[in-house]
Amino acid sequence: MSAAAVLASAPSTLDVGSPVLNIAIFVVFVVVTLAIVLRASRSTRTAADYYAGGRSFTGPQNGFAIAGDYLSAASFLGIAGAIAVYGYDGFLYSIGFLVAWLVALLLVAELLRNTGRFTMADVLSFRLRQRPVRMAAALATLAVCFFYLIAQMSGAGGLVALLLGIEGQAGQYVVVAVVGVIMIAYVLIGGMKGTTYVQMVKAVLLIAGAVVMTVWVLARYGFSLTAVLQGAVDTSAAQGLADPEALLGPGLRYGSSALTLLDFGSLSLALVLGTAGLPHVLMRFYTVPSGKEARRSVVWAIWLIGIFYLLTLVLGYGAAALVGREDILSAPGGVNSAAPLLAFQLGGTVLLGLIAAVAFATILAVVAGLAITAATSFAHDVYASVLKNGTVSPDGELKVARRTVVVIGVVAILGGMAAIGQNVAFLVALAFAVAASANLPTILYSLFWRRFTTRGALWSMYGGLVSTIVLIVFSPVVSGRVDPVTGASTSMIKDTGVDFSWFPLENPGIVTIPLAFLLGWLGTVTSRPEADHDAKAAQMEVRAFTGAGSEKAVQH
Repeated sequence: MSAAAVLASAPSTLDVGSPVLNIAIFVVFVVVTLAIVLRASRSTRTAADYYAGGRSFTGPQNGFAIAGDYLSAASFLGIAGAIAVYGYDGFLYSIGFLVAWLVALLLVAELLRNTGRFTMADVLSFRLRQRPVRMAAALATLAVCFFYLIAQMSGAGGLVALLLGIEGQAGQYVVVAVVGVIMIAYVLIGGMKGTTYVQMVKAVLLIAGAVVMTVWVLARYGFSLTAVLQGAVDTSAAQGLADPEALLGPGLRYGSSALTLLDFGSLSLALVLGTAGLPHVLMRFYTVPSGKEARRSVVWAIWLIGIFYLLTLVLGYGAAALVGREDILSAPGGVNSAAPLLAFQLGGTVLLGLIAAVAFATILAVVAGLAITAATSFAHDVYASVLKNGTVSPDGELKVARRTVVVIGVVAILGGMAAIGQNVAFLVALAFAVAASANLPTILYSLFWRRFTTRGALWSMYGGLVSTIVLIVFSPVVSGRVDPVTGASTSMIKDTGVDFSWFPLENPGIVTIPLAFLLGWLGTVTSRPEADHDAKAAQMEVRAFTGAGSEKAVQH
């Protein structure tokens, strides 16, 4: 049967699956993972247990957890949808997310693990003035986590609305709130150890689900990728796409004009450099006992993530062929509905429920990892090190961390409600831009430039953070953006009459990343190092390359 005939016989995308079955599978997953978290909580007693899982995970275990943390709703929902709607241009997200791991492996993973203790700020402040650097690092961490959390919450709202047949925004708001509450429960009960186990389970389920769907799609087309691609072209032509062959080449999303090519270059730069500055990924390096295991965990993560991103090519084009771009775009979750709708087209109600549960698990695991990262950064860096100047007890620090989780959960819920309908892959790209601008330059300078000073760190972090947020606010992301394919308003502010954007690029990385590097250099050359700078720099260098004394990496 041709793709067009399959599409013609498919039910409406607004009425797919069984809401009762979908809810039942969701509940089973939540119950099982909460049981895992409760079991893990029995051994969560100290700050090292809560923040770093007791440093008890092996490289392969942490590799699965990193993959579970990294393969977010953007990977499963957003990229599959972007490929289904934009073809080749959508697959560029997969390439960028994967290549980024080489930067993390070669420049950051082992050195960061050896130098730090719990958070990114432990490294950045080691040989600099503690309080101002920790505060800047904590603010940058919270900003990255906020953008990332918005993306995950938005994906949750669209996904569950599709599965339960909810068409109004009010229902999606309720879904986002429920996800936030479950996330808070995971982190409060299990800490990093419980969250890590959930991420490991989720990584296995997600990759297994993607493999099953990929094999199923290829089987529909005689195990020929060429036939899948042709099916996507045929279905798009049947639905009236002016140039369906454009799905197979560059330009459908990013065009050929100088501005769109510049925007694509900015996006690519943010994706490739952003991973090495993501605080919730960097924090995973502290859950292993040594720098060697940190390096092993990244190698495992690269293999797992690489396999998954290759599968997204088949999933995306398979959705375009078997479901169709128009049905995907008309679903409650929009672009993010491609993978669930493909599952329904392939295996009906049961496969849809299973794949949706995997996607739901993906969102829950990632938001839990983000929440514990943000809470740790505030409690450990802001409260304990800045406000209390290192005098707070570990128990007091943990109490603050748990309270912070609740606040972060509420903020994430409100932000997710505001971003419903956005492509989650695109929203995550903004988080990467913040991470690459505010965090990465300072991390690299701290690890590899002995002359680096406190002023350089502060100028780099605050300059990168503020410039990125300002340019995002005044970019088409927030107001005035119209999708070049669908013609619909896709800004966060849906009113087409509101347009205060003056920065033309959707991702500011091409401006803010070089600016942050420049500010770090300029701040350093215009200031003098601290009195004990040479001694601390030598100590940090030894620790970074040998791991000696990494458990006591915090200087006071």
